[in-house]
Parts: sequence; C-alpha cells; structure tokens
Amino acid sequence: MTEESISSPSPAGLNWAGNYQYAASSLYRPKSIAEIQAIIRNSSKIKALGSRHSFNDIADSPGVQISTENLNRKPVIDAAAMTVSIGSGWMYGDLCAFLDGRGFALHNLASLPHISVAGAVTTATHGSGAKNGNLATAVEEIELVDGSGELVRFDRRSYPEIFDGVPVNLGALGIVTGIKLKIEKRFDVTQHVFEQLPLSELRDNFDAIMSAGYSVSLFTTWPGTIDLVWIKRRMDADHDPFGSDLFGARAASVHVHPIGGISAENCTEQMGLPGAWFDRLPHFRMGYTPSCGEELQSEYFVDRRNAVDAIHSITRLGDEIRRYLLVSEIRTIAADNLWLSPHYKRDSVAFHFTWKQDAAVVTNILPLLERELAPLDARPHWGKLFTIRPAIVRGTYERLGDFLKLTEQFDPQGKFRNRYLDRLLHL
Repeated sequence: MTEESISSPSPAGLNWAGNYQYAASSLYRPKSIAEIQAIIRNSSKIKALGSRHSFNDIADSPGVQISTENLNRKPVIDAAAMTVSIGSGWMYGDLCAFLDGRGFALHNLASLPHISVAGAVTTATHGSGAKNGNLATAVEEIELVDGSGELVRFDRRSYPEIFDGVPVNLGALGIVTGIKLKIEKRFDVTQHVFEQLPLSELRDNFDAIMSAGYSVSLFTTWPGTIDLVWIKRRMDADHDPFGSDLFGARAASVHVHPIGGISAENCTEQMGLPGAWFDRLPHFRMGYTPSCGEELQSEYFVDRRNAVDAIHSITRLGDEIRRYLLVSEIRTIAADNLWLSPHYKRDSVAFHFTWKQDAAVVTNILPLLERELAPLDARPHWGKLFTIRPAIVRGTYERLGDFLKLTEQFDPQGKFRNRYLDRLLHL
C-alpha cells in the first residue's frame, strides 16, 4: 500500500467530556487492516482512538492516532461455539441490537451503550453483578496489528501462557482490529428502583443488598443515605417478588435519573417493566445523552471484603466532596485472571464518582479521597481521572512484569508508548 492510498488525516480534537485536548499531530480513519499496517510502518508513534470516553491521556500520542470507527465489518455469529466476531469499530449499542435480533446476548454491559467494544475491553470497563466479570472477561480472541505492522490473532489455544495478558492491554500491544466475544441466549430483564436506603442498613446488609439482582447499582452523594438502589433482575432466574420496602428503602413511584434534578427520559425503563437485556442492563439509552454530559469521572476498586471499610472512609469525606459531586455509584464485579484488570484475583467493589466539570477542583479533591482508600489497596480505573502515585499503582499488579515483556515482544520499537504508559508502567 502506498502512502497516497492512506486516508487523509484530520485534527485529533477533544475527548468525549471535553476536558482533554489530544496532542496527536493527526488522526487517521482507516477502513482496512492493510491501511493500518501501512500507517504503523510509516509512523514512529501511534495510538488507537475509539469512542473517546476516557477522561485522561491514555489514548493520546506524541505522533498520530488511528480511529477505529470504520473498522466495522459485519459481525459473524458462531452459534455452535456461542461466539460473535466483530471489527473493533463496533459500539456496544449497535452490537447489542444485532445480537438480540438473532436471539443472542452478552453477559453484561456498562452503564452506557455509547462506548466502543475494543476500548471498553482494553481498559477493563465493567457493569455490575456479584458473579459478573468485567467486559474483557467475555473475550475469546483478539486480533491486532503490532508494532512491526504484523497482524496477530491471540486466543487461549494459540497463546495459552500469555493470553490473559492481552485483553486488558491499555493500547500498549497494538491497534486492535477485531474481537471475538462469548455470547449466550438472549434474556429479558426487569429494573426496580428503591429510594433513600439508610447507610447503616447498607453497612449491615451489604452482601444481601448487592446480591438482590443480576446487576445492582447504588447511587449516593454521601449524605448518610443511599439515594437510589437500582436492581436489574433476569426474568429467567427465580426471585422472590419485591415489596414496597427494601431494607428501609421505599420503592420509587416514578422514573428517576441517577443525578438528582435531571429528567429520566435518557434512562432505561424502570418500574419493574420487563425488557430486552440490552435495554435494561445499561442505565442510559442509546441515542440519548448518557449521564449528564458535562462531567468528569473517577473510579476506584477495592476488595469486596473491604467494602464496608471503604464506605466508612468515603463517608468521612462527605462534606468535603459533596459540593463538587454530581453523584457516586457503587457496584460489584467478580474476580478474573486478566493481568492488568483491576479485578485481578479479587472480587471487587467499585466506587465511582461523577464530578462537576471543574478539573482544577477535582484534581485537588482526588488526593483526599485516595488517601482514605489507600489502606484498602484501591486500584483506579485505567480510563478515568486519578492522582495515585504511579509506583503505588504498579505495586498492585503482580503480573505487571510479565505484561512489560509482552510489550517488548509485540512493540519492540515502542511505537505505542505514550506519556500515560511511560508514567504509569515505566515502559
């Protein structure tokens, strides 16, 4: 492929939240693997860019960026193996509609369907559920173009010793061009919402509350109560019916948005009305603005056994963080074996913070929050804002050394390195 046949680049622009201006000199939108290979071979620094939903510089590059938006070849379902193979440009919302129309589903989804599958997988983005692993745990195969411009397909059979190091790769191994995911038969879900759960009840009954459904989310601004309990239940599982009270919280009588004062029209259906898995597991509907749009986000994961201690620690900061906080969400995620997953070998509780869009203020608040969570060995979400010292982050990942060997093998010239990776992983 000649340089003349490579798609014309455009300015890199801003991330989804508008808080970060990419420094990359240009952004390419290739439509083929061959074009990606040519760009990589002709460039010294490259990073992939998906739906731009990271809040930090993880997807930036001192050279060029490659958008995955046009890598959207038609999904291929293998009904015998129960897998679907897709190009890396697919968004969850579009893939879900495709699968559901053919009688299939994914095991779980994030709170919004507007994100790319590849970006979510490589950063270990997650949904909720005591028995549900993050979205990367559904990966059966990853196809990427490495630093030498070679197309590599990773699956557990071909790469049994290193496969668990590949799905959550932070963009350090190459440009992901395709993914094969595990699927299951489609299912329906109901979503019930309860209001004003006393924090004391959560502390005393944490496991019972977080196990009340297939996926459970708690929303609070830390005033001493949990404002909302969102419980998503699969219709194909046996459940005792809900009453009007859940550990002191009352059943909501109208649809609600996680953030107080915002219309619930952007949210998925509530009030216990059954609906398709992809139209209930996310909090927000495809085609509508997710969350509130103008916001910043941080998230930290602790061992589920330390959940109550973490709640106590964050509650102590309630007055200091509340004035800058739009809402905080608490979820659970099952343990996995993926080397750079924040849930590596530990069932986790996620504490998510949606902040008002004031970067200077949030940067000053995060160290206070992180200091409270430090004794609990908190791991930050790779794609959100945090100020934990890199050495501390590195110390929480026992397979980091093995992952660095993968980067040496598949990116020997450091083409996919950037400031983020150099800072956090010492690449």
